[in-house]
Amino acid sequence: MIDKGRARKGKRTTISGQFAWRLIEMEESPAYRALSLSGHRILARLEIELGHHGGNDNGKLPTTYDDFEEYGIHRHAIAPAIREVVALGFVEITQAGRAGNAQWRQSNKFRLTYRPTDLTEPTNDWREIETVEAAELLARAARQAFEKPSSKKQKSSGGKRQNSVRKPHHKTGITSAETATTGHSAETATTSIFRGGSSHARA
Repeated sequence: MIDKGRARKGKRTTISGQFAWRLIEMEESPAYRALSLSGHRILARLEIELGHHGGNDNGKLPTTYDDFEEYGIHRHAIAPAIREVVALGFVEITQAGRAGNAQWRQSNKFRLTYRPTDLTEPTNDWREIETVEAAELLARAARQAFEKPSSKKQKSSGGKRQNSVRKPHHKTGITSAETATTGHSAETATTSIFRGGSSHARA
């Protein structure tokens, strides 16, 4: 016997609670299929942050390493996973965080490319990747990227002090409140390396 109080009438058009939507086209895309588990969790945590902001502030979503870690991403996997979702066109880092003491510490700020901002429609940068092979190549390169040391440590020899030698370098890491690496957005060097380095990476 059907409980009339709970009987469903007509087509359901509402969801009772906050929800995060994704295009089926995106879930079928090569870029989405190449995402690692940590990459999926980065997207989910940013969608949660967007929900905490009432669906607003996309492009200005502050999310720290602690936030990602509390959500279940191993701390050492956070930076590679962020590089991955940027390279695959799902996320843009709009403001790199700043390391330092607690008073001056700042988190990265993010934009989900498949959600609108207050001023623009979604850019859906993931559409630029046409094949699974290209997506997997970009994701692998992004996760494996590492940061070179900014300078050589000073060494003493024979009681004499040697000057430190600083070499020019290009950082490819992601800044957190606890680190001093530099983040890159979808329009900066990170994606020009990871997404522009393959002939299949752009439409």
